[in-house]
Amino acid sequence: MKLDDSTLRSLADFAVDIARGAGEITLRHFRGSFAIDRKADGSPVTIADRESEAYLRDRIVQAFPNDAIIGEEADERAGSSGRCWIIDPIDGTYSFVRGVPLYGVMVGLEAEGDPIVGAVNLPAIGEMVHAARGRGCFLNGKRVQVSTRSSLSKALIVATDFGYAIDRTPFGPAVAEMMRCARAYRTWGDCYGHVLVATGRADVGLDPVMKVWDCAALMPILEEAGGTFTDWEGHRTIRGGNAISTNRLLLPEVLRIVAAHRQPGPKD
Repeated sequence: MKLDDSTLRSLADFAVDIARGAGEITLRHFRGSFAIDRKADGSPVTIADRESEAYLRDRIVQAFPNDAIIGEEADERAGSSGRCWIIDPIDGTYSFVRGVPLYGVMVGLEAEGDPIVGAVNLPAIGEMVHAARGRGCFLNGKRVQVSTRSSLSKALIVATDFGYAIDRTPFGPAVAEMMRCARAYRTWGDCYGHVLVATGRADVGLDPVMKVWDCAALMPILEEAGGTFTDWEGHRTIRGGNAISTNRLLLPEVLRIVAAHRQPGPKD
């Protein structure tokens, strides 16, 4: 589905608008008193998650009634337009419930299976990052790009949880090797870590477990900033179940390490 520049700009503006509105909803609850429920996978969910997603869905249905919707907290909505909005009402709910401001509202848009628009609102720190295919990546209205570091020895790697990645996923040896090679590593994770890569403040973002709503907004943001967003085998996808973001220059080195430390699977 080829969209003209005016349509892309309009869709990106809409994504930013609803991500900002949902972020305002989350701030009403942030550092307040609310119940914390547990989903089947043990992850937390709150009234802020539910209200934020309900708002996003209502705005999308009103504006684009024929578009599909995939979200974290409610059932998938079918569409007939060839477009699909993929939303995460609070990415980083654990940070949110602990009063840590590094959480985000994520809005992504696919057209015929290609992620073309992404908006990530970090409302508690006042950062909005957005991108549309062919139109660049912007932080609070200013165009941004990935870093130019070409060696892990000079790079900053970020991840949501290095310990989890090492101890509880098949990528553990590769993660440990990347940590040994890197200039520095920090647990500035969830969507915030990948935003840091897109804006040149970090160089590699690692997530061994990701859902499609964690990824959809990030691919256009990373690519329009000059970087890459792939799974751990280097495939350009938002449905790989995991993700790596890089400044592009570091992707070959990262993938070499992953391949060298690949753990045997049941078919090997």
